[in-house]
Amino acid sequence: MKVLITGAAGFIGAALAERLLARGDAVIGIDNCNDYYDPALKYARIDRVRQQGGEFTFHQLDFADMNALKAALDDEKFDAIVHLGAQAGVRYSLENPAAYIQSNLVGHANMLEIARHRGVAHMVYASSSSVYGGNEKLPFSVDDRADHPVSLYAATKRADEMLSESYAHLYRIPLTGLRFFTVYGPWGRPDMAMWIFTGKILRGDPIPVFNKGEMWRDFTFIDDIISGVVAALDHPPADNGLVKAGGSAKPHALYNIGNNRSEKLTRVIELLETACGKKAEIDWQPMQKGDVTRTYADIEAIQRDLGYQPTTSIDEGVPQFVEWYRAYHSD
Repeated sequence: MKVLITGAAGFIGAALAERLLARGDAVIGIDNCNDYYDPALKYARIDRVRQQGGEFTFHQLDFADMNALKAALDDEKFDAIVHLGAQAGVRYSLENPAAYIQSNLVGHANMLEIARHRGVAHMVYASSSSVYGGNEKLPFSVDDRADHPVSLYAATKRADEMLSESYAHLYRIPLTGLRFFTVYGPWGRPDMAMWIFTGKILRGDPIPVFNKGEMWRDFTFIDDIISGVVAALDHPPADNGLVKAGGSAKPHALYNIGNNRSEKLTRVIELLETACGKKAEIDWQPMQKGDVTRTYADIEAIQRDLGYQPTTSIDEGVPQFVEWYRAYHSD
């Protein structure tokens, strides 16, 4: 099939494009390649996707600009959409909320409109574990309430889920939302802890550790994430009136996509130290506004419905990331 991917120059988007091309699908990629982090990394990912071979078309544009989006897609035909593009990052949302409103709300609504008017068979979209906010019940289940976000980023992602529910109800568009849990691995994002810590350890700089290290995350390796996204893409929710994962009786499903393990941040730092061959100097920091202490994915629904099963532990994944990081920066 032919798949439209937004955020195609991003960490997950580029890896998904590679996987789909490898299995023979055609891919149309969209990304504005903004400077939230170094655009050179985004262009390098696109170059890597092109090296995969197969039918790949790339449009550099902002999907929050409906006129530009329509113009680029006017002559394109596609069967499904994977909408991964967004303004990411919890902490940056405290500094620049307007970017999140534009990209995550206006942009998501635009993609729903494209899905509606182009009659796509399925749209998979990125949500986030952040929607669970300060929930204390663990692990987080898609059946839990998610009405108390502690960051603007989380609020926009929960709003995207609500917009999608209304489109599934009104227009019967098959939609699947994926609540991602702390994705890491080769070609990852420079604004995330794994990248920041690795760079600082190798340079001998102190690493900032919030809440005095009392932080846990469900770290999920990129290859496992992509397997889950592809499984979701290949199984659109049926419009049969039955209740789906997440509680909707419309053709709209919500899944957690994580590793089903909550790892303490200090354990990850130990693995980074071993992989880097250097001890980390720790700069202990208080809890940061908008952050949460622990994330932990209940993946029963996605295991049951889609056969998703993560296989990469942090003991395997962290050294792989560090090895890639060294090679990327040596180049």
